Amino acid sequence: MLSGRLNLTPIDALTELLFVAQEVADKAAGRRVAIGLAGGPGVGKSTLAADLVAALNETDPGSAALVPMDGFHMKHAKLETMSQTDFKGAPHTFEGEAFVAFLGRLKAATGPMSGPGYSRKIEDTVEDAFTVAAEVKVLVVEGNYLLLGDEPWAGVKPLLDFSAFITVPRDLVRARLMNRHAAEGLFTEERNRAHIERNDLPNYDLVMRSQDRADVVIELDVAQ
Repeated sequence: MLSGRLNLTPIDALTELLFVAQEVADKAAGRRVAIGLAGGPGVGKSTLAADLVAALNETDPGSAALVPMDGFHMKHAKLETMSQTDFKGAPHTFEGEAFVAFLGRLKAATGPMSGPGYSRKIEDTVEDAFTVAAEVKVLVVEGNYLLLGDEPWAGVKPLLDFSAFITVPRDLVRARLMNRHAAEGLFTEERNRAHIERNDLPNYDLVMRSQDRADVVIELDVAQ
C-alpha cells in the first residue's frame, strides 16, 4: 500500500493509484469503498481522478464512479445574499455538512444515487449531474477539502478507505488558475488575477496544511 511522500509523473501516479484502488476494493469483500484524492485548486487532481475512474472501468466495466466535491458549492445566489461571492471556493462557501452526509449515504447505497456537479460555464452548481449505479464498487472522491481537520470537513476522512494528497508547485498553480478562469471568458483578466491572489492561492495554502492527514502525498512531476 502506498505511503509516505512520493515524486511521480502523472502516468506513474495513475498506475500506483490504480493498484491501490484495486487492492482496497479486493480487501473490502463486496463493500463499496471510497478512494479520496485531495489537494489544492489547480494541482491536477480532477484529471487524475477521472483517469483513475476510466482505468478502473477499463479493467472491470462499471466498477468505479467519480464523486466530485465541487457539486456542493453553495448556490451563487446564496453567496450573493451572504456577500461572499469574492470568496467563492473557500471552505465556508461549500455545503460541507451536506457533502459529508451525501458521501455517507453513497457508501451505503444499494441502488442508483444521483449527485450534483459544478459547471464552470455558468459558475454554479447543477443538480443530478451524475449518477452512481448500484453495481459501483469504488467511489473516486476528489476535492480540495477532503482532509481538512475542521468541522464539518473532518467528517470526510473517516469515510475514505484510502486518501492521496496531490500537489504541484504554487507558481504552477497560479498559472493554471489564470488559464482556467480565462477559459470561459466570463470575467476580465484583472478580475481573475485579483480573485486568484485574494482567494484561490490562500485556499491552496490552507489545503497544503492538511497533507499530513493523507495516507500518501504525491508530488506530481509535471516536467517530464
